[in-house]
Amino acid sequence: MVKAFAKVLTPQEAQVAYARVYRPRPPATEVVPLMEAFGRVLAADVRATEDLPPFDRSTVDGYAIRATDTGAPPATLTVVGEVLMGHAAPFDLGPGQAVRVPTGGMLPPGADAVVMQEKIEYPDPRTIRVPRPVKPGENVIARAEDVRAGEVVLEAGVRLRPQEVALLAGLGHTAALVHARPRAAILVTGDEIVPPDRAPGPGQVRDMNTYSLAGLVSALGGVPRPYGIIEDRLEVFLAVLREAHRDADLVLISGGSSVGDRDLVADAITALGAPGIVVHGVAIKPGKPTVLAVVEGKPVIGLPGHPVSSMVVFDVFVRPILAGLMGLRARERPNRRIRARLAQPIPSEGRREDHIRVAVDVRDGVTCAVPILGKSGVITTMVRADGIVVVPIGVEWLEAGAEVEVEVFD
Repeated sequence: MVKAFAKVLTPQEAQVAYARVYRPRPPATEVVPLMEAFGRVLAADVRATEDLPPFDRSTVDGYAIRATDTGAPPATLTVVGEVLMGHAAPFDLGPGQAVRVPTGGMLPPGADAVVMQEKIEYPDPRTIRVPRPVKPGENVIARAEDVRAGEVVLEAGVRLRPQEVALLAGLGHTAALVHARPRAAILVTGDEIVPPDRAPGPGQVRDMNTYSLAGLVSALGGVPRPYGIIEDRLEVFLAVLREAHRDADLVLISGGSSVGDRDLVADAITALGAPGIVVHGVAIKPGKPTVLAVVEGKPVIGLPGHPVSSMVVFDVFVRPILAGLMGLRARERPNRRIRARLAQPIPSEGRREDHIRVAVDVRDGVTCAVPILGKSGVITTMVRADGIVVVPIGVEWLEAGAEVEVEVFD
């Protein structure tokens, strides 16, 4: 049984060491209806097969005209008809003529501008007077101004937000080819852990980590697969671990990653297969007893049992792994950082990278980060927090008023 951390690495060293061993597999793909594509990651480039819009259209209610007819204002034009919404103009526009068009309506051939109905005069029902020169393209969305046929409009690896899905719909797509959502197994170990519906006995606590980890996985676009609370016996835990490893794309283990006699995660991962544990022990606070492993190409991550530690380690190590399993390209991974001023000083040990929970507040027009200090088992420090400030290794004090970077929670 593992009795001590072989070597404690900095978070950056741990990430580099893990990247040398872990090579993400190409994610599977599937076709989903467009209504189910929100938040999914596009698996292939999308090339437009048609122009968008497919015709010149008005952006206002008014009159379609030839801009050249307004060169010597005021210009008096003859109204020769009206374009109905959803219909093509049944005639071409000639010199000195105007046609009434609705917002979104199609311009007749020959027209290159639209004058808002509020900006013109009406000498009689068949005549309008335009008091100023009008530029070509004014109040018009030209054909292919949005998208030109043959153009790559969306690249593989993009997360589909409502605006991307709307674009696909506008180009006639009813489905999207996306990466399959990665399945994340969640195993919780510890004889002291009981389900939320049970009253804890002496020395027992209710399970929180299944729910926090499942929520984090879901928020990123993965599929959480909870395996429940597992008994602190190696043969029992290993049997469940084998099943989870077989059926999931990523295995998250909460608890049992330290070096006490009852902490069995390292032994179970070693027995699971090769190459096994890459990192065991990271100079991060909270979260030192972190395990980063790879077994048969799949990531297996041991997170600390304290709820705050578990969430911090998830953000540092699991979030980028999950993004890779989703096929999300690096530049699509959100930058959740803002600048703020510390409302009060932060002391730190200096020996580990310290992740301090902070609340974000605006005081006299200045964005402030208010430290929320507390132990890694106190979940309310996360509930009250809006984000994290990272104090680097070697720094023992941050002054009040110092500018810091806050990684804001989703």
